[in-house]
Amino acid sequence: MDSQLDLATYKPKGDKRNTAFFEEFLPRVYERRRQSGIDELVGSMAAVVIQVDHGHAVAYMAELALMTRYRFRECWLMRTHRIHLLAADPAWPRLIVIEPLNPDFEDETTRWNAMYPLSARRPNARYVGEVFHTTSARSVRDILEAQNIRFLYPGDTANPFYAHAHYAHDHLIFSFLSDHTYNRVGYVDLPLDSLAPLDLGDRVLLDDDTERPILEAAERHAALGLEDKILGLDHMATRVLAGEREDAILEYLTMVPYYFWGAYNIHEMNSSTNVTRNPSVTDDKLSPARVFTANNTPSYLNSLVNLPMPTEEFVRNFGRRMHHLAIEVADGEVDGEQNVDYVVRKLQEAGIPFLADIVGECTDQPNLKQIFSKSSDHSLLITEYVQRCKGYDGFFTRENVASLTEAAGHEERYTHGHVFD
Repeated sequence: MDSQLDLATYKPKGDKRNTAFFEEFLPRVYERRRQSGIDELVGSMAAVVIQVDHGHAVAYMAELALMTRYRFRECWLMRTHRIHLLAADPAWPRLIVIEPLNPDFEDETTRWNAMYPLSARRPNARYVGEVFHTTSARSVRDILEAQNIRFLYPGDTANPFYAHAHYAHDHLIFSFLSDHTYNRVGYVDLPLDSLAPLDLGDRVLLDDDTERPILEAAERHAALGLEDKILGLDHMATRVLAGEREDAILEYLTMVPYYFWGAYNIHEMNSSTNVTRNPSVTDDKLSPARVFTANNTPSYLNSLVNLPMPTEEFVRNFGRRMHHLAIEVADGEVDGEQNVDYVVRKLQEAGIPFLADIVGECTDQPNLKQIFSKSSDHSLLITEYVQRCKGYDGFFTRENVASLTEAAGHEERYTHGHVFD
């Protein structure tokens, strides 16, 4: 990417036709961001926050240690939650895994999950959102509140992590759940090498028996030869309703210094893939791309055209939420086997299930090879592995996305009563 990208003249890629509303307001969003100071105040992605159900954090961190480069660093105890910090390369965003202390904990996330048949079984499991570096969280809040972006204050939510009364100078802040994606955006103006400066509560040490599964998973990751092949987060993909695609993108671009890279129709799956990226980084792993996927034809009209609609089926079954996290696999091969094939084969040997075969090819031409894992039982998130072969500089291929979407759709159906099928 080009840090000197001129958003006033940039022409988004792709064949997805946007409405006149979107085309009018996209440049106005960019200009307001520039004039208000958001582009200067907000930088790259600092962390990704994921909540799991009570009792699932250690198992989820062990799963992450096997499947990714992220390793447990520290745990903090708040009134309602344990907050776990995980890190990989120091230049990449951290992972923050939060876990309710009580199995009966309830907040707005719990109530939202309860509305949908395939998320209700994990009442507090949800991708929460991204946290961005800023030079002043308070200044960001002041600017965005004037633009009708709502933020949480102490007392607004049952989870004090989102609005902690003891944050000395509002160093970490979070928005309300988005009406369009049901994700949050956070901002932090302190380094996240440790959570200690945030004064979250009491630091607690995991005892040997508790931490052992995480350490053993990390050892197995290394023993399988994955350490130099599995890299950082490449992108995250949220699924939204057809009619909310443009609103979700414009809202996100109001809040962070990303740009609308482009959008492509995935005709076979009756959907579009819409990509936003950070123009100030040369590597998406430094500030991962944020993808929005939506149906082209909404579900209530789809019987008129009889097209597949796995994207909107997912939203109807799970609610608006993050669908998958994509991890980059280093380009290269081992004894004639492409790295992504090697990674998947080794993870399968370790018991990790995948949805279908790897799609795409690495031949003499630049291309992509990708695959989806089955969704985590702890986070409900799918993990994608993507190898960008021979310097491939596009973001995705329509053929690969169609195959991945179809594979995921088979796993995400709910047919009881034929209501959400």
